[in-house]
Amino acid sequence: MFDRTLNAICQNLELPNAEVIFYPRLFPQPESHQLLHDLLDRIEWKQEPIKIFGKSVMQPRLTAYYGTQAYTYSGVTMQPLPWNEPLLQIKQEIEPLVNTQFNGVLLNLYRNGQDYMGWHSDDERNLAKGAIIASVSFGETRRFILRRRDNHQIKVELNLGDGDFLVMGGDTQKFWQHHVPKTAKSNCPRINLTFRVIEQ
Repeated sequence: MFDRTLNAICQNLELPNAEVIFYPRLFPQPESHQLLHDLLDRIEWKQEPIKIFGKSVMQPRLTAYYGTQAYTYSGVTMQPLPWNEPLLQIKQEIEPLVNTQFNGVLLNLYRNGQDYMGWHSDDERNLAKGAIIASVSFGETRRFILRRRDNHQIKVELNLGDGDFLVMGGDTQKFWQHHVPKTAKSNCPRINLTFRVIEQ
């Protein structure tokens, strides 16, 4: 599924029933620094409610969605904004690595260490079956934790930093959950982009 030309720098994580590949610093400085500031300035960030156990709560971070297909998650249907220059720059760089053309990207802005992402799997119905989730991070380093859905004691932890690229494919979303916890160590912003294939 994945292009192996970057084997010298990528790490294949040994997770049962999953296919996860980590490319540290795929976007080096100063490119990553410039992309962080471009995204902070040029993305239409919003804080929107989601449904958790039937209740509507505000998301503990800012979000945006760009692409060509609507995307529904946690009871929220997001209509895409059109691709802009920094998003296309990132998209065009990662697509050849994973041999995939993405038609949507969900962006999350963690303003500081108090913003977080709860445990979840990216397994929404309108995601194309078998398609990968391609995650790019810019800015502050944050912990990214995966756990087995059937045994929460089995966990794998990564520190995702500026310019890092993480690819989740195969049955990862079926058997694993992931989240980004709060931290008292961070006062700086982090942006994460998850590129997706949305069914039409």
